[in-house]
Amino acid sequence: MQFGGTHDVHDLPPRFDLPTWLADDEVALYGWAAVHEQFDMRAAARDLGMDPERLDGSLAALTERGLLHVLPGDPPRLQVVDPDLAAEVVITPFEETIKRHQAGLRVLRDHVAGLRQHYVEGMRGRTPGAELIPRLDEVRVALNRASARCRSEIMTSQPGGNRDPEALKDALTRDTEALARGVRMRTLYHHTARFNAPSQSYVAQASALGAEYRTAHELFGRLIVFDREVAFIPDTSGAWGAVVIREPNIVHFLCEVFEQVWTLAQPFSNAAADGLEMISREIDGKIVKMLAAGLKDETIARRLGISLRTARRHIADIMQSLGAGSRFQAGVLMASSGLLADDGGPVLTD
Repeated sequence: MQFGGTHDVHDLPPRFDLPTWLADDEVALYGWAAVHEQFDMRAAARDLGMDPERLDGSLAALTERGLLHVLPGDPPRLQVVDPDLAAEVVITPFEETIKRHQAGLRVLRDHVAGLRQHYVEGMRGRTPGAELIPRLDEVRVALNRASARCRSEIMTSQPGGNRDPEALKDALTRDTEALARGVRMRTLYHHTARFNAPSQSYVAQASALGAEYRTAHELFGRLIVFDREVAFIPDTSGAWGAVVIREPNIVHFLCEVFEQVWTLAQPFSNAAADGLEMISREIDGKIVKMLAAGLKDETIARRLGISLRTARRHIADIMQSLGAGSRFQAGVLMASSGLLADDGGPVLTD
């Protein structure tokens, strides 16, 4: 993709790796040569504690870099070269490369600045307060920018039991910076996140810095709200994009949904400390009510933040314990055994 007709942004390296110019042996030999006009191989090896093979390698490296010349004669003489002059030969091409890429960045920024006017004008005719960000990498940039600008509060709902360790590492760095500015951070997880070791470690570290975490059996979906002014929700197309919402009434509604679940949620704790058997029974209880409501396996798994395989294993165990041969029969047995007693939280159909 060409910008300005001169530089391809895909050719711009993210960083430059300057070579390690001299090894310790080479520095030592350069220092020895600087005070010895005549080159005596045995004397140099003795004084520097090098064997002849190492000394030959260091001499070749210094000669190749233009720092040392061996002049013919009997005995040969050594001439050291000003290191600033030798270094300039190496540095100049890197400086030119950097300048060229800086010029390319300026061209790119100028083009982006020109596009922004068109973007702003186009957004005026669209749904007010809503913006689609289609790509995951762009979503991450937008989230990092919103987090850096956040002044007072971040509210997050993170469905699912497992999170990528690398993503958690990046999140901890970003969250640490926000917490250091006095930003209040609250995050909702599914109960099943308490079984995930990376999530446990992340929560422990961030909690020590002042972040707050709670878990619930069911969550309303993925959500991040900054300062109750801008909210991020998933793009439903499945492309890992996001919709950014700034319309005050919608953002307020999303914050109210978060607050309701937060009030009913439990503090994040280690599942092993709570008792795995008790948690498993709680999950089975939720699944029983979802089965009675006619929800599909996929929906149950998503609601509870567990894998489809785990959900089906729980369902199979429940039906076996009831002695049911079908879901219809399981529903009848559940009703007759009182398993569908209302616990204050209705199961919504999907």
